[in-house]
Amino acid sequence: MILAFQLVSFTYIWITLIPNVCAASHIKMTHQRCSSSMKQTCKQETRMKKDDSTKVRPQKYEQLLHIEDNDFAMRPGFGGSPVPVGIDVHVESIDSISETNMDFTMTFYLRHYWKDERLSFPSTANKSMTFDHRLIRKIWVPDIFFVHSKRSFIHDTTMENIMLRVHPDGNVLLSLRITVSAMCFMDFSRFPLDTQNCSLELESYAYNEDDLMLYWKHGNKSLNTEEHMSLSQFFIEDFSASSGLAFYSSTGWYNRLFINFVLRRHIFFFVLQTYFPAILMVMLSWVSFWIDRRAVPARVSLGITTVLTMSTIITAMSTSMPQVSYLKAVDVYLWVSSFFVFLSVIEYAAVNYLTTVEERKQFKKTGKISRMYNIDAVQAMAFDGCYHDSEIDMDQTSLSLNSEDFMRRKSIHSPSTDSSRIKRRKSLGGHVGRIILENNHVIDTYSRILFPIVYILFNLFYWGVYV
Repeated sequence: MILAFQLVSFTYIWITLIPNVCAASHIKMTHQRCSSSMKQTCKQETRMKKDDSTKVRPQKYEQLLHIEDNDFAMRPGFGGSPVPVGIDVHVESIDSISETNMDFTMTFYLRHYWKDERLSFPSTANKSMTFDHRLIRKIWVPDIFFVHSKRSFIHDTTMENIMLRVHPDGNVLLSLRITVSAMCFMDFSRFPLDTQNCSLELESYAYNEDDLMLYWKHGNKSLNTEEHMSLSQFFIEDFSASSGLAFYSSTGWYNRLFINFVLRRHIFFFVLQTYFPAILMVMLSWVSFWIDRRAVPARVSLGITTVLTMSTIITAMSTSMPQVSYLKAVDVYLWVSSFFVFLSVIEYAAVNYLTTVEERKQFKKTGKISRMYNIDAVQAMAFDGCYHDSEIDMDQTSLSLNSEDFMRRKSIHSPSTDSSRIKRRKSLGGHVGRIILENNHVIDTYSRILFPIVYILFNLFYWGVYV
């Protein structure tokens, strides 16, 4: 009986406990599987974070470059030898040249090279890191400025055009895109046949040669320009780089770099706008030598017009140039041309005066003025500038006063009158040239030859000297 009771109890316990134990073991196995899969997932995420170093560097670059551990207000190697700073320049454009302000505007890329061991960092791949303008304020950079500059700025579209590249060994590259307006001491003594030498000078503001050594990174190859760079009025003949020293009595010697360029002016614009009009005005003033000396309004108005035109040309040229205290080449040409025009006016004044003296002498000798100097003809010439035949004028005057008699005589004697007038006009037309040539003064005759010859000789001498 007891044995049967124990057998029943053992069977009941077996049936009750075995399912619970199986369930517990299953849960434990499931938990172990989940925990192992989570560990693998965490390991994979850790590997991805290690591989994706770009997400870590922006947050840790200050610790990586030891920015907080060093005093970057001091130059690299303070107290020791001067820090070498290499420079190279790529000229993008020369935007403008101003003769009035005596300056030029240039846009270029300025690159600095130096080594700062405080910025060195470990790198298995030996790759550099590139930053924008935000790191510039936290580290030491060379304080380069432009001597004789009037205005300068760093381009900031769409962000400030500044690039900083740091290598693992501490070598640093700083690149800027700058536009500078600087002085150019120009010499206009040969303007507009001149050649100008301009230079842009770079120098450290605070560090003299004991602290900073400024030099061209690649020698003469440190200065590069765009292939197709041109200006409207100038031809760029040469670009060169040079270096030197500058001394200041209070602070000492400083290294200075020079960007030199030579500009030769295009002459064709000034030939069309200045020289050619001046030549035309001088030649136009010579026309008065071929006009009858009794045509006072014609010759005087022509002379005054050419003088005023030359004055306008000189004034227009002076307003576009700086007020220098020496003669320019264009001033020499314009003033000599104005002198020739002025001489043509003076020449007619002399001719007119000598003609009057000659008439008075003729009147004293013969008691009357010859037909050449007839008072009526001279007065008519002075009024309208045309030669008048006295016989025809007298006939026209008498006919106008006696119009009725004229109409009557015309109906009776029209054939003979018409034939006489035709003969008189033919004789007048045949003798006008002879009368004008005889009526010209000897000064006019010589002026027609001397003025052109002297002006041609002046042009040969001028262009030979300045060109």
